[in-house]
Amino acid sequence: MEVRLVNSEMELTAVAEVILQLRTQYTQNSLIEQIKKQQELGYQLAYVVSNGDILCVAGFVVGEKLAWGKHIYIDDLVTNENHRSDGVGTFLINWFKRYCLELGCQQLHLDSGIQKFPAHRFYLTNRFNIASHHFSITNINGK
Repeated sequence: MEVRLVNSEMELTAVAEVILQLRTQYTQNSLIEQIKKQQELGYQLAYVVSNGDILCVAGFVVGEKLAWGKHIYIDDLVTNENHRSDGVGTFLINWFKRYCLELGCQQLHLDSGIQKFPAHRFYLTNRFNIASHHFSITNINGK
C-alpha cells in the first residue's frame, strides 16, 4: 500500500468513484466539478492505492487558525466499501500524522456526523479526541 496525492484528471476521476460512497448526493460529474472548485482554495486529495485499486481517499486542507496553529483538516475520509476493516483507514491516518510533521503542522482535525458510531470508534482508536461540539446553520435563509 502507498499513499499518493491526486495530481491529474485521471487520478481525480478514479478517486471520485470512492468518494461517491460517502457523498451520495453528487453525481460523478458534479462531484468532480465541486472538487475542482475547492482545489482552487487549497483542497487536496490523498488516496491509498494497492495493485491499482483505490482503497481509501481523504480530502483535506492545510490551514492556520488562532486556536489550532498550523494544522491539517480532513474534510472527507472514506474507505472503499470493498476494503473496510482491512487496516487501510489506519494506514492513511498514520500517513497524515507523518505529513503533519513534514509540513510543520501542530494538529490534525476532522468532524464526524453524530450518527456515525463505527467511525467514532475508528477515530478514538487512532488517538483522536472529541474536543468540541460543531454547531451549524445549514439553511441560512430559513427560519
